[in-house]
Amino acid sequence: MTVSPDPQTVPGGVSSTAFDGSRVRVLLMLDVHDGAQQQFLDAYERMRHRVAAVPGHLSDQLCQSLENPTQWLLTSEWESAPPFLAWVNSEQHLDMVEPLADCVRDTRSLRYTVLRETTGTDTAPAPGSVALQSAPRTGDNVVRHALTFTVTPGSESKVAEILSGYASPQPVVNDTTRLLRTSLFLHGNRVVRAVEVRGDLQDALRHVSRQPEVRAVEQAIDPYLEQERDLTDPKSARVFFTRAALPAVHHTASGRPEGSAATRCALFLPALPGRGEELARLLARQDETVTAHGPVLAATVFHRDDIVVRLVDVDGDPEDAPGPVLALADAASAAEAGRLLDAAALGLDGPPTDERAVRRLFAHARMQPLTDRHAAAS
Repeated sequence: MTVSPDPQTVPGGVSSTAFDGSRVRVLLMLDVHDGAQQQFLDAYERMRHRVAAVPGHLSDQLCQSLENPTQWLLTSEWESAPPFLAWVNSEQHLDMVEPLADCVRDTRSLRYTVLRETTGTDTAPAPGSVALQSAPRTGDNVVRHALTFTVTPGSESKVAEILSGYASPQPVVNDTTRLLRTSLFLHGNRVVRAVEVRGDLQDALRHVSRQPEVRAVEQAIDPYLEQERDLTDPKSARVFFTRAALPAVHHTASGRPEGSAATRCALFLPALPGRGEELARLLARQDETVTAHGPVLAATVFHRDDIVVRLVDVDGDPEDAPGPVLALADAASAAEAGRLLDAAALGLDGPPTDERAVRRLFAHARMQPLTDRHAAAS
């Protein structure tokens, strides 16, 4: 059995990461329409071999409730989080699961890393065959997620006006779930909305989608989106949220309290084609160092495909520490990032080879803040 490095490398620690090498267990709970059980099973039979061929997929099981024939459970195991996240947020996934959608009333997805495993015998796994964390990650019951989408060129100022001025939704979802913070940013024509939730993320997202304040602002920006959507249509909404998903793949906190001088900063860091995961991994590794000392209080890395967004809470002005805020605090990390970043997409003429170039990268990558809202204390 191999053990990955202890994630508690800074006082606050790593509360979430997709990069610890652990296997991932996914539980998908499904409520099937009355009488549609055979149709659902037939649809699963047609798709399961296609899913089995997805890189990183190890196995799955389809289970039906003993007590209620409309309740099903689909469990799957993946070699690690990155291939699962790449698949579940892809067009390929939308195409594969479409036959199931007509059979299902509701779904709920739970994702876990495998921390320990006990087999039916005392035989230990072969050396190197299993990657397990040496200790559990610690955290504060906060889930982080983001959405990203683009608007038509020329509409940026109007979209910024709409997204800066909408009324906040009701933060209390239920007895266990609450909206904590919503931060919106703009870079060129790309919008990023980052949310922090205490409790269950899916409950919170469903709650937000029903709030009249949110419905009004979503309808207001609809005419300006590059990809059309209709959030009143379940299929269109499902496609939009799959395409827009920007998962949090790493979060690190310093453990130091956030004072009145703290500033939230977002950085858009496009990667060269096929290099997005490498760039996200680099920033995640560096974060465990830059949050231990210096002005960075907390940092979250979001990633999908070739899009990487870094959300940072800084003690003071981020411009005073561009290297740590970018997680490129030394020449080696800057050079490695230079091989992965799409500098041209940021309007730069080259990689960050020195301190001056790092400052230029910071200026070009920094996103325009639109709104940053904390829920009122309960």
